[in-house]
Amino acid sequence: MSGVLGLSIDLAYIPRDWQRQCHMNMARFTVLALHRRAGKTELALRELLENAMVCRLTMPTYFYVAPFLKQAKTIAWARLKQIVEPLRAAALASINESELTVTLTFNQAVIRVFGADNPDAMRGVRLDGVVLDEVAQIKPEVWDEILQPTLSDRMGWALFIGTPKGVNLFSQLFYKALAGAPGWTAAKYTVYDTEAISADEVARLRQDMTEQAFAREYLCDFTAAGDDQVLSLLEAEDAARRHYREEDYSYAPRIIGCDPARFGGDRSVITRRQGLVLTRLTAHRGLNNMQLADKLAHEIDLWEADATFVDVGGGAGVIDRLIQLGHTVHEVNFGAAPADPRFLNKRAEVWFNMADWVRAGGAIPDDMELKQELATPTYSYTSSNKIQIESKDDIKKRLQGGASPDKADSLATTFAMPVQKRDFKREVFEHMGVSVSRTEREYDPFENI
Repeated sequence: MSGVLGLSIDLAYIPRDWQRQCHMNMARFTVLALHRRAGKTELALRELLENAMVCRLTMPTYFYVAPFLKQAKTIAWARLKQIVEPLRAAALASINESELTVTLTFNQAVIRVFGADNPDAMRGVRLDGVVLDEVAQIKPEVWDEILQPTLSDRMGWALFIGTPKGVNLFSQLFYKALAGAPGWTAAKYTVYDTEAISADEVARLRQDMTEQAFAREYLCDFTAAGDDQVLSLLEAEDAARRHYREEDYSYAPRIIGCDPARFGGDRSVITRRQGLVLTRLTAHRGLNNMQLADKLAHEIDLWEADATFVDVGGGAGVIDRLIQLGHTVHEVNFGAAPADPRFLNKRAEVWFNMADWVRAGGAIPDDMELKQELATPTYSYTSSNKIQIESKDDIKKRLQGGASPDKADSLATTFAMPVQKRDFKREVFEHMGVSVSRTEREYDPFENI
C-alpha cells in the first residue's frame, strides 16, 4: 500500500483473480457465496482495511462479525493483527487486545471484531462498513434489527460472505441480490472457479463426500439439501415449476387446511389442496377468531370442500365457531401422538407426509415465501429413535425478518389424515329425508337408450 502519509508500506497482499474481481465489483451491499478454504476471510479483512485506510470521514468505524466471538477470534483476529503489523511497526496503527480493535493513528479509523452471539454489544453505533462472515449461521435479526440501521447515517456498506447451508439469512440475501434489488450484487465462486485447492484434492473430496455435501460445500449450491433438511430448496423449486390440467386432479378430494395466527406478527393462512395440486393459498393478518371462521366457512361452502383441517394450537375458537355454523372440522394437534410410530408427534408426521407429496409430484404456486418455509425446517432423532421436526420458534429464528412458517404449516395440516371424496348431492337429499341409493344418485348416460 502506498499513499499513507506519503509512505510506501507493503501489506503483502497479492489477490487471486477471483479476489481481484470481487474487490473491483463491490456494491453497497455485496453477497459472495464461496466454497470452503477459498480465502473469503482474507478477502473480507483486506476489504475492511483498504476502506479504513482511505476513508477521510470523521472517526470511521468498521466491524467484522462472525457467528460466535470465539470463532471470530480464531478466524479473523489473529490474521487481522498479522495483516496490520507493518502499519503497527510504522506507528500507523495500534492494537487493543481486550477490545479486539485495530485503530489507524493517521485517520482514527477503527476496525473491530465481534461475535453475533452477543448482538446487543453492537447496538447504537455508526458504521461505515461491516463484514458478516459465515452468514448462514447468523440470526436474521442481527442484520435486520441491529447492523443494518447502523449503516444509514453515512450510507455505509456491507459485505456478506459464506458457504451455503440451506435456507437462512444467507440464502435470502443472495437471492435478493440476484433479483436485482437496488444497491445489491451477488456472485458465486465454486472450487473450480477459484483454483484455491489442488485438482487432486478436489477429486478426492468429490469421491469421499456425498453428492449433496460436495455440492453445498464446494459448488456453493444453495438448493442442495442439508443432511437434516426435511425438504431441499431444489425440491421446493421443482414443485413450483410443475403444472397440471384440472382434469389431472379433479377426481381427488378437495381439502382445506388452516394455520390460525398465534401471535400479533403471525398470519392466518388458508390452503386449498386437491390431489397433487395446491390450488389456492391466502394469508391474512389481524383477523380475530370470528372473522377467520367466517372466511373459512365461505371457503368451505364455495369450494364444496371434502374435509377441513384446522391447527388447534391457535384455532380452538375458530373450530368452535365453524362447528356452531354446522361445518364438520377436523382438529390438528401438532403435539398429539402420530398414527405412524416412526415419528415423535403429529407435527413431524404431517411434515414428512407433505415432503413425500412434494417428491411424488406435488405442485405449489411460485411463492418465494412458501418455498423458503418448506425448505427451512430440519429434523433430528430423539433418544428413543423417533423423528422430530424443529420447533416453529426455532424456524422463525432462521427465516427472513423472524417470519413464521405459516404457509407451510397450513399446507401441512392437509396431510393430517386420509380423506375420501364426499357426495354432496346425496348429502342434500338425505338431509331432506330422501333415501338415495348409489345407482339412483349417479347419472347414467346410457339408461334411456
